[in-house]
This record gives sequence, C-alpha cells and structure tokens, in this order.
Amino acid sequence: MNPLWPARLHHLRRDSPDPERLARFYGELLGDRVERIGDQWLVSGPERRMVVGEGKAGAVPYFAFHVNPGKGEPFKAPLFRDGAVALRDPDGRHVVFGIPKDESSSPGLPGRLQHFVCATTRLPEMVEFYRGLGMVESDRVLDGEVLAACFLRSDPEHHSFAAFRAPESRPDHHCYETTGWMDIRDWADRMGRLRIRLWWGPGRHGPGNNLFFMIEDPDGYKVEFSAELEHIEREVPFRTWPHEERTLNLWGNAWMRS
Repeated sequence: MNPLWPARLHHLRRDSPDPERLARFYGELLGDRVERIGDQWLVSGPERRMVVGEGKAGAVPYFAFHVNPGKGEPFKAPLFRDGAVALRDPDGRHVVFGIPKDESSSPGLPGRLQHFVCATTRLPEMVEFYRGLGMVESDRVLDGEVLAACFLRSDPEHHSFAAFRAPESRPDHHCYETTGWMDIRDWADRMGRLRIRLWWGPGRHGPGNNLFFMIEDPDGYKVEFSAELEHIEREVPFRTWPHEERTLNLWGNAWMRS
C-alpha cells in the first residue's frame, strides 16, 4: 500500500537564528498560541501547527504527514506519538510520517496548513522520490522540454508538495488554505493592521487554479494564503504548462524561480 495516499500535511519545522522571535512573529501573524516545548517553540491554531527551532535562517529541516507510519528511520517529532518514522529526500530534508498526539482545537481565522514547496537543483530526482512515496503528479511546468516545476498530491487536493528548478536547493514556502475569497480578504486586512506588506498577489495560480497572496517573514522566507485549491481524483493524469509568468499567475506578474 502506498504510504502517502490519502494523507494531509500536519506540521512542519522552521529554523531561525532567533527561534523565539520567529515563533512570536507567527503567533501575531496568525493569531495563534505560542508555547515553549523543550528547546523548541510551538505555534498552533485551527488546523495549523509549526515547530520552530534554532538553526539556519529560513530552513525547513522536516515536514510531517498525518498517516500511519510505514518503513523508515525512527524519528522523534514532538507533535507525533512514539513510532513516527522519516525518510530523507534527495536534498536531505526529512519527510516524517506519524500519528498526532491528542490535540485541542483553538479559535482563529481559517487557514489549514496545506502544502510545502521547495526549490531544488535536483528536480527530476525529487519528483521520482516523492512519486515513490505514493504521491501523484498533478501538473508539470516545462521550459521547452526541460522540467521546471512539478506539483504532487497526496489526497484529492491539487498539491501537498511541489518543487521548482533553481540554482540552489532551499525551502520556498508553505501555505495556509482558507475557505474562500472572503477569507483571503480577511487575512489581507489582518496583514494591513499588522503593517505586514503583501509580497506577491493577490492573484490566481494556473496549476491548482487557487487564489493567493504571499508575505515574507523576518528571515525572508515566504508564506502563502490560498483559497479554492483545485481537487483532482487520484486516477487523473498530470497536465503540462509552459514556463512563463502567466502559468504562475493568471492575473499578472509572477515570482519566477529560474
């Protein structure tokens, strides 16, 4: 049985030279609870969780899926029960599989942690690795005949992981999926009250057909707020898009990684 179907992203870890500062930034950004857990920080809200630790600015050492663990190296994830496992992708990042500990819900604007995206110098190898986990390709972006980006799903939502070709391997962004356009408005209004500038958007992606905007956190790492992400059944084959601005933003300018 493929380990990653169906599965949803449960949490990720962000690193920073000043983890408390970053955790408190996200707490204010999202209106979420911030608490210390050992030598790390936890930011948690309705259907979203992030562990913040000390490390390189903008790093994402792992991201974790709520799914029964399969084969892999034992991995200690503070939000998962004992028995979690992990595999390393071609860029050395851990992909963690586990069962969450008991969790309480909390109020706040809707924004479920939905996907993680990276940039990579090893795009073909990354795609093969994540396909091997059981993910299904939704869309490919081609620069002529060369693969420039790939979006993969672990349930009917268009993508829970994507990777872009780039001159260096690095985290790209993570995304909070909302319930509709009016939520995008409400989150943007919240950014305005907090004096956080929208970095890109609002717009609409081609792959995924979702509404979005992005901001930057204090480490320069990108954060996306999205709505109306496309749903695709498992057996539907991937589509292809040209490597151009309109693919990444049907409404206007785009963030071109390469």
